[in-house]
Amino acid sequence: MENLHEILGSKWFKLSCAVAGVVVFGYVIVKRFTRREKKIAPKDTVILYQFGRGPKAPSISPFPLKLETYLRMANIPYENDLTGKMSSKGKTPWMEYNGVAVADSQFCIEYLNKERGIDLNAHLTAEQKAIARAFQKMTEENLYWVLFSWNWIHDSKKEVCKLFPYPRPVALFFYYKLKGKAVGYAKAQGMGRHTSKEVMSIFQQDIQALGTFLGQKPFLMGDEPCEADCAVFGMLAQVVWQMPNSPHEIWIKKEFPNLIEYCYRMKERFWPDWDENITEPERKKME
Repeated sequence: MENLHEILGSKWFKLSCAVAGVVVFGYVIVKRFTRREKKIAPKDTVILYQFGRGPKAPSISPFPLKLETYLRMANIPYENDLTGKMSSKGKTPWMEYNGVAVADSQFCIEYLNKERGIDLNAHLTAEQKAIARAFQKMTEENLYWVLFSWNWIHDSKKEVCKLFPYPRPVALFFYYKLKGKAVGYAKAQGMGRHTSKEVMSIFQQDIQALGTFLGQKPFLMGDEPCEADCAVFGMLAQVVWQMPNSPHEIWIKKEFPNLIEYCYRMKERFWPDWDENITEPERKKME
């Protein structure tokens, strides 16, 4: 019995109880946010599956924001499912369209282009299309991993926790639960093996390429936006709105304010319902 009292009074037991309480509380919160009825889409309407809205931007990930911006740019009717339900590939975003499920943001765009006869690049020359694709792939296959590595490996303040729609203790629980897998992804890709200084250098080179090429043009390839703008905007929006006071946001504001202006230009044109401090009514409005 004395041993039991010692155990119950020990710091280890109290800590275990605290952790268990956080886990249970987190589970309740998750259930509350994800318990929604399955949406039944009208004909020719996209059901877009993604995580919930972010605190400063419509998505906590660049790829859902890319796809949703494309839907708006192409004037395709859609409804959001923000329960975080994963695709058959175990990822988001994905969509259902007239009973067909399509995973991966780019495959969704290509499928809709074909089904609806859409070409957001029709005003571009063959050479411009090639350049646009190159910048999109640099953004999605390189710059993305720079930001990912910063959030999960190099940021000692764990600012990424602010993107989770939970109280700080629960957000930290999920952060540590996901961190090992996230670091593994970054190291497998390669970016996670670099130092923070090296990763920052890669960020600056990518941003310099984007900013220099954009110059004073309204959009990536000229006076009108194209498909690649959805991807570039989706990625830059993470820095501009969801990484405040990070070395990345400070540097891009100082060195390439034209990219900041570009982001606000895209936001104004395709996201008039996006308030930078997204309240619950605003979230529902965008759903």
